[in-house]
Amino acid sequence: MKRRRSTACPAHSGSVLVIVLWTCFGLAALALTFAHSMSLELRTAAARASNAAARAAAEGGMRYAQWVLTQHASAGQVPRASDYEAEALPVGEAIFSLIGRDADAASPDLPFFGLVDEAAKLNLNTASQAMLEALPEMTPDVAAAILDWRDSDAEPREQGAEDETYSRLTPARRAKNGPFETVEELRLVHGVTLELLYGEDANLNGVLDPNEDDGDLSPPLDDRNGVLRRGLIDYLTVHSAQPNRRSDGSRRLDLTASEARPRLFQLLNQRLGESRAAEVIRSIEGRALSSVAELLVRGRLSAAEFARVQGDLANSSAALTRGLVNVNTAPEAVLACIPGIGETGARAIVAYRLSHPEELTSIGWLPAALPSEAVIQAGPFITGESYQFLADIEALGPHGQGRSRLRAIFDLSSGSPRLVLRQEATRFGRASIDDPTGATRLSRL
Repeated sequence: MKRRRSTACPAHSGSVLVIVLWTCFGLAALALTFAHSMSLELRTAAARASNAAARAAAEGGMRYAQWVLTQHASAGQVPRASDYEAEALPVGEAIFSLIGRDADAASPDLPFFGLVDEAAKLNLNTASQAMLEALPEMTPDVAAAILDWRDSDAEPREQGAEDETYSRLTPARRAKNGPFETVEELRLVHGVTLELLYGEDANLNGVLDPNEDDGDLSPPLDDRNGVLRRGLIDYLTVHSAQPNRRSDGSRRLDLTASEARPRLFQLLNQRLGESRAAEVIRSIEGRALSSVAELLVRGRLSAAEFARVQGDLANSSAALTRGLVNVNTAPEAVLACIPGIGETGARAIVAYRLSHPEELTSIGWLPAALPSEAVIQAGPFITGESYQFLADIEALGPHGQGRSRLRAIFDLSSGSPRLVLRQEATRFGRASIDDPTGATRLSRL
């Protein structure tokens, strides 16, 4: 019996096979697409978790800075670097660091961590035009425009700028004619550019990074000379203010007041003894004092004697004296702006501070570094106390992934640290990286 031949068409069988193969390919592609999507979702979730950890660490850094100030910044004292840790502090698997500035740093290539003293800067709302003009990169027209912006009248100074100038800008605006609220407000002032405000330090870490020293190859604009050109933001503040009260809360003695002399003798008698008090009063007889520093010089007080009375004395009768510069912490560029000090005196002060760090608790050492007349001239503008501090906190998430940066200013003029300014600063870019040892180092990327 003959078998029947199959009636299946070979072409039909091939079509079925192709369909099956395409179906398998489609399912495989869907599986791969789904797997890739899940992988992306996993990485995104991990990035979100790292960023959340970094944000939590930055918040922890703010509370840590507040604790440091509570413990180590009483009575106008500046916390010493040895008082606290500021680099790569752990919060769970994340870490945070306080990006600081070293006023006496010999090289801008070395990282520095710590709190930043706001009294080490010129106050935008009190500095004179001559003081502003002495800042690096500052020009007379920009200095005049700054004063026109903050004053209460609409009359422009010579080379200054008021409403007429601002009305020609795009977009047009008016001069504020009121005090600065932040240093960044300078961007609204005629003539102030991003380069002037931030210099070459695009990520505000105080270190010359490679992209800040490569000419026009990458932002920011720089001169490729191997030296970090700092911006005005490093030298200016709006927060420096010293309370004129004693440790017991009572008002300090205003030395500039004509009726202060009997009370001064009484104070000196209590602190130094009657004989020494009489000597000091005789040395200033017939002179109107302009500052606490002038009493130090004319009264020939030793640093130890001055330390006993400084907390009882003030340059004014106001509740707060704004804009005094702390000569113990101010960088050379700021010191050079102070009347009586100048560039030569600023270099002398920095040299003295480096060789006598143990004396930097008041201004009692200043006559040993500067001529007497220079100290007297600088007196109304200087102090040895600080009550406002910047905490520039950068946090990195687990394994260096995820980043958050906050800039917070704390004010201790009323006693305990009070947060007066909080700025999100992640936009400035990464200031630090973690290395294999687990430490945080300033970015050299």
